[in-house]
Amino acid sequence: MIKKILLVIVLTFIGASALFAQDRQVEKANEKYEEYSFSLAIDIYKKVLEKGYVTPDILKKLGNAYYFKADYTEAAKIYKRLVDEFPNDLAPEYYFRYAQVLKSLGNYSESDVEMSKFTQLTSGDERAIAYKNERNYLEEIKNNSGRYELKDFDYNSPYGDFAPSFYKQGLIFSSDRDTGNLARYRHTWTSKDFLDLYKVDVDSSSNNKVVKLDENINTRLHESTSTTTKDGGVIYFTRNNLLDSKYAKDKQGIIRLKIYRAKLLNGDWTEVEELPFNSDSYSVAHPALSPDDKTLYFASDMPGSLGESDIFKVTINQDGTFSTPENLGNTINTEARENFPYVSEKEILYFSSDGHPGLGGLDIFATKIAFGDFSGKITNVGEPVNSTLDDFTYIFDEETREGYFASNREGGMGEDDIYAFKEIKPLVLECVQQITGTVRDKISNEVLVGATVMVINEENIEVSNTITNSNGDYSLTVDCNQGNFVRASIEGYIPAEEYLGISDGKPTIIDFYLEREIVTAGFGDDLAKLLQLSTIYFDLNKYNIRKDAEVEIQKVIAAMEKYPSLRIQVNSHTDSRGPDPYNLWLSQRRAEATVNYMIAQGLPKDRLIGEGFGETRLVNGCGNVVKCSSEEHQLNRRSEFIILE
Repeated sequence: MIKKILLVIVLTFIGASALFAQDRQVEKANEKYEEYSFSLAIDIYKKVLEKGYVTPDILKKLGNAYYFKADYTEAAKIYKRLVDEFPNDLAPEYYFRYAQVLKSLGNYSESDVEMSKFTQLTSGDERAIAYKNERNYLEEIKNNSGRYELKDFDYNSPYGDFAPSFYKQGLIFSSDRDTGNLARYRHTWTSKDFLDLYKVDVDSSSNNKVVKLDENINTRLHESTSTTTKDGGVIYFTRNNLLDSKYAKDKQGIIRLKIYRAKLLNGDWTEVEELPFNSDSYSVAHPALSPDDKTLYFASDMPGSLGESDIFKVTINQDGTFSTPENLGNTINTEARENFPYVSEKEILYFSSDGHPGLGGLDIFATKIAFGDFSGKITNVGEPVNSTLDDFTYIFDEETREGYFASNREGGMGEDDIYAFKEIKPLVLECVQQITGTVRDKISNEVLVGATVMVINEENIEVSNTITNSNGDYSLTVDCNQGNFVRASIEGYIPAEEYLGISDGKPTIIDFYLEREIVTAGFGDDLAKLLQLSTIYFDLNKYNIRKDAEVEIQKVIAAMEKYPSLRIQVNSHTDSRGPDPYNLWLSQRRAEATVNYMIAQGLPKDRLIGEGFGETRLVNGCGNVVKCSSEEHQLNRRSEFIILE
């Protein structure tokens, strides 16, 4: 009995010791995982799993480590175990990542199954919304594919080469070729030392050799993505966080990335400084300049980010200072990774993302951002630039139609390779142009409330419409990839329209001034009523034309100018106060004053007759013996415009 008890104790001790050892191993693996040392973490997690020690947390971190190293085959195996064995322990993000790796392996139908699960588990996630709204994304990618001709890039190495940027007549790019460091996935911000910046001076006597930038730029730390001003005098580049020539880590022990700026003086890069919106608590990386060098775009996971990394922008002030970083918003950024921005001369933003529907891994997308609008449609540039693996750091010269990008696709020379391309067919991007304006009466300049403004394409099909508000204003958008007519109309007026041809999408103001329409007019009709004029009144005992009356008379003049055969008799009236003979005389003076005013405005005398009727045609019962208010008497002091022919 004693021997049995001792055996149980020994076995229990051995089991506890083994369990303790496994826990220590997992703890060590977790430390490496948190440091982004994914290769070391993977090795330890695999050994623990081989000994039968399986938990949801180990599988999650192992799957993520493979995912961020772009080992999608192994990531798919681990995520499948998670989905099959621990479905109740999974956050929606794991279904998204599983869907992504399946897509990278070409298993699109299986990927759709997992994306459907992700969509059901999330509410308001931009990736889920995009998936639901773009279920035919593969067809769209197919339509955008085949537009590129890939060309050899003669400067790749057996190591890692990526992040090309235009510099004078050549390129600057990032590589670890001098050290042979094969640490993978620098573009996910997990790199170790020894990435440096190089240039290819194709315009010099260097025989097209790859030359490392000077030591002011390159350090023993990691330097990668870069961009330079048009004159080549200023460079912005990414570097690991450095403090007193040593790594600087945040509270989690992570070495963050920062953007630095340097100036070229006498052939050397000097005055190297980090940008003020960098932080030890988050990464700021992958700079790109606008065509006018006045805006800097970059990627960051700073507070206010929607996902793992977002694209931001800052204004570069004239004195070299910067505005506050601005997130480009949830049309461009998702809850996943948006990185590596590049802005072309025509203000098209190209960037890499695994949050928008693509072929797998990081895909390259494009959207027009001209005139400060970041809400345009996001378009996948298609194959062969995009592949099932990671495609990133895209740059493009719209004049030569040539460019470069990097990818870790199969068939390359190193871990990452740079590819050159020629665009043989332009990418058609959604172009939305904002049209605003006001609709007014042509004569009175009064705003027309409730007027319809519509967009009609060149096939005479109505595309959209809107109604003017209480200020007579309207706002709508047109597709500026094609010609459109913008037409304004309202009952009682002649419609007017303007043609807009294909444009760059610059917001445009179109104000409409509509003329009144004369319909069913004949002998004896009152033109004032047909034109819906306000009644033309006179002051008591006066026959001068009041300011408010001038506005209405101008509308009559406009109608007579439009219809040259129109002849008018101006009938003027008084109220009942005063002697009848006086009122007849006063009304005649009012009729003549109206006619003379219209003649002074350029109408021929033979088209106008004026006649006064005194108080003989009152519009109410305010006769000589009837007490009426001043307002009631005012109604009788008026002029009419009767059509003679």
